[in-house]
Parts: sequence; structure tokens; C-alpha cells
Amino acid sequence: MKRNYIFHLRIKEILEKRNLTQKELAEMSGLRTASISEMANNSRTVINKAHLAKIMDALDITDLSEILELKVEIKF
Repeated sequence: MKRNYIFHLRIKEILEKRNLTQKELAEMSGLRTASISEMANNSRTVINKAHLAKIMDALDITDLSEILELKVEIKF
């Protein structure tokens, strides 16, 4: 049995619900627009905890599960 862990950041969905752009989030969080874009598109292989905290602060999110989803695939 092998487990595959898939982390999915929900930034794009949150921004759509709140009518915000990636550029606006970049300004609110102090992060580069390119960083926000990579995280929103889930193209980063490493999640920087400090960056995630800045985004959570900017969006007033205190529950990690609101912004980060973990899927576990089990293969036999």
C-alpha cells in the first residue's frame, strides 16, 4: 500500500467568493503577485508557512482547513 498526499490551496476559490483579485491579495499580504499566482494555481511544490500565514492574515482566516485541503490517495 502506498499513500499519495495531495495538498490543495483554496486561494482561487476564496478570492472568487470575496470578489478579490490576486493582485489585491498580493497588496494586502505584502507578497509578490507571482507568488500568489503560483499558490492560487497550486503549481508550487513547497508551501511556505510564513507566506501562508500572511495570506491567512490578509483574508482574516484563522482555520487552516478553510484555505488548505489535504487529499490522501491510497494505492495498492
